[in-house]
Amino acid sequence: MTRLRHFDNLGTARFITFSTFQRRPILNDETLIRIFLRELCSLRREHSIQILGYVIMPDHVHLVLHPPDSSALGRIIGQLKGRSSRQMLRAMEESALASPPLRTNGQPAIWQRRCYDHNCRTTDTVKEKINYCHNNPVTKGLVRDANDWTWSSYRWYHGEKCTPLEIDGFQT
Repeated sequence: MTRLRHFDNLGTARFITFSTFQRRPILNDETLIRIFLRELCSLRREHSIQILGYVIMPDHVHLVLHPPDSSALGRIIGQLKGRSSRQMLRAMEESALASPPLRTNGQPAIWQRRCYDHNCRTTDTVKEKINYCHNNPVTKGLVRDANDWTWSSYRWYHGEKCTPLEIDGFQT
């Protein structure tokens, strides 16, 4: 398998995308989404990462993050996926939630192994990626208006501070 390169220590915001295993829409479940958000907040505190924007879709996640230069963001995303997977699998096991798909080795899986990582080298690119996050549910036909999607930073940027995930915001 070809190793994907991540360019850390450039002082830039990063646009990260990763998918659920086999693109199964398990992120339709609020319990699983809240587990993911809790783990994201935990890693934000541990690694001093700023969250500039996000969207959680049924089968994938987009994040716009600004990590400190000393951070290896690929490893941090790996931690996020690992921690959230363990908690999500436990929740699925304890409730009537759908069972996760199995990897070829017979182990249950929540996330695909890899992620897409893009360095946002300009403020315009950061804005573009945040807007991409906000418009993704509309583009995919899940809602008519971005304000109708609970699981993104759109409402925070439009003045609603009581949102599922407090973000750090992006100032131009």
